Amino acid sequence: MAFDVLSPEAPPLGGPAVLRQRWSEVSFVHWRVNPSVVAPYMPPGCFPDVLDGSSWVGLIGFQMSKSSFFGGPAVPWLGDFPEVNVRLYSVDEHGRRGVVFRSLEASHLIPVLVARAAFGLRYQWASMKIKTSDGEVEYTTRRHGRRQAASTLRVRPSPETGPDTGLDPALPEDPVANFLTARWGFHERHLGRTIYCRNSHEPWPLRQAELVHLDDGLLAAAGFEGLSDRTPDSVLYAPAVTTVFAPPQRGPRLGQRWVSGRSAPGAVPARPQER
Repeated sequence: MAFDVLSPEAPPLGGPAVLRQRWSEVSFVHWRVNPSVVAPYMPPGCFPDVLDGSSWVGLIGFQMSKSSFFGGPAVPWLGDFPEVNVRLYSVDEHGRRGVVFRSLEASHLIPVLVARAAFGLRYQWASMKIKTSDGEVEYTTRRHGRRQAASTLRVRPSPETGPDTGLDPALPEDPVANFLTARWGFHERHLGRTIYCRNSHEPWPLRQAELVHLDDGLLAAAGFEGLSDRTPDSVLYAPAVTTVFAPPQRGPRLGQRWVSGRSAPGAVPARPQER
């Protein structure tokens, strides 16, 4: 089975754009894990995607804005809110790479309910805010009805790179950054089927970043107890991209879940050494 090539350039969307969003102040905080840690959370027909024998768990914060549907105008208020999600990295039996969301915190209830119904996404209603100060970006969230599912994440992005700064602009060529961010779809289990929903946007304007502070309960609530106590293996930041989504592609109702001791064709052995 041939896997999708990981490229910072998005492939053709493959369908009409049904949703457009602006993602800004995007921070990616990631930890390496053994693939067996994330395997139980893969939808049927999907497997942990790996790099150098490891899969990854990500804590991603950003501001969503300018949401619009079917080419219409942006939806005021409802389409503008912070989000913090916990995500994993997947590849399906067709070789399509994507992400799997373990949770998505959002501050507006109606989009939470719509995303759950339309895509089966695990959106959670939360009190949230994003603030920037002294070159740092801070994301705070507390889930309604589950106070321990809360997080305060603060990062300091590196200065913008480019020929005028004298800094190395080669981050987009970094294999780890590419693996974690060149993701052009998500997998989800919905109404008895595994769906794959494609998205497209300009290449991420990535920068390295420093984790200044993390007090997190979202990773534990998603099934990864103790992970936030470890130093992350990658911290990245991007100012903004504009994203479009195609309608979801639905798979058959029957599928096989990846289990320890088995792996997708072409994947690494089932129990590589954790890094």
